[in-house]
Amino acid sequence: MMRRIFHKVLAAAFGVLFALAPATAGAPPARYYSHAGHSDAWAGGARMIPIKTPKGTFNVWVKRIGNNAKLKVLLLHGGPGVPHDYLEAMDSYLPAAGVEYYYYDQLGAGNSDKPDDDALWTLNRFVDEVEQVRLALGLNSSNFCLYGQSWGGMLAMEYALQHPGALKCLVISNMVASIPAYNRYADSVLKPELSPADLKLVEQLETEGKTDDPRYMGILIPQFYEKHFLRRPASEWPEPVNRAFSKQNAHLYTLMQGPSELGASGRLVAWDRFADLKRISVPTLVIAARYDTMEPAYMQRMAKQFPHGKYALIPNGSHLAIYDDQQNYFGALVPFLLAQEGPRRKR
Repeated sequence: MMRRIFHKVLAAAFGVLFALAPATAGAPPARYYSHAGHSDAWAGGARMIPIKTPKGTFNVWVKRIGNNAKLKVLLLHGGPGVPHDYLEAMDSYLPAAGVEYYYYDQLGAGNSDKPDDDALWTLNRFVDEVEQVRLALGLNSSNFCLYGQSWGGMLAMEYALQHPGALKCLVISNMVASIPAYNRYADSVLKPELSPADLKLVEQLETEGKTDDPRYMGILIPQFYEKHFLRRPASEWPEPVNRAFSKQNAHLYTLMQGPSELGASGRLVAWDRFADLKRISVPTLVIAARYDTMEPAYMQRMAKQFPHGKYALIPNGSHLAIYDDQQNYFGALVPFLLAQEGPRRKR
């Protein structure tokens, strides 16, 4: 009898646990797989979108995953010029949560056109490009969440400031709101981690424009990238990361960012929007990581500037915390996104 009662209590307890289980557990709602209203379904969700620029019309590549009328996330990759591939870790988490999301290669990157005209590589032109992509995808303030990682975070902040009425929510991942602040952190914390001799050689090679010298990355990969970019030996970096960097538009990256992640020296060097963050009124998640190239304490101050800001510190992560502290990263990202979706209907 006691065994029978125990089994009944246990079954009831499991029933309560399953009822309280988060929406991310198990399969997404059946409607997530619906093709209704998606003309891109026959192509697996991929399409090219024409973008008008002062230098002519070019095409950018996007790919939709899933279907959710209330929550559509456009992913802005980093770089500039590093394609979407490294964000494919999203595939292990967002579909199960029922989140519709879009991979997108910005102009000059990955599967998109790569015009050879440096006049195109400005922050404001990229903002205009994102707006054209949004309109082509039919996203609006009832469903549009913009996610930006690294350079994509800068682009997302700038977009939110220039198009405040278009968004439902915003995610800023691994990016500060000020390049001067980024450089101060690099100068005071990151660079001193190198030996004086190694730092002198790195800076000398940058000054001489010889960053293709094997000694340059020979120093930075083990002493910087494996500590602050992705905390694994480079020989163990995941395939999507290696694939993205094998396709990187190095000219675009160097022109706007500089030769490496050890500070910035390109066209973006003076960008600073910290004082303007208070104008971004949509719910905003700021994701920082303990070992990132971006100062966590600064990013915590950023989060407080947003009227509806939320801060998440990924305790064991670096610049690609999406990989090296994945459980904590998505443990912050997914609940935030689902909270913006609102109450869910039954599956």
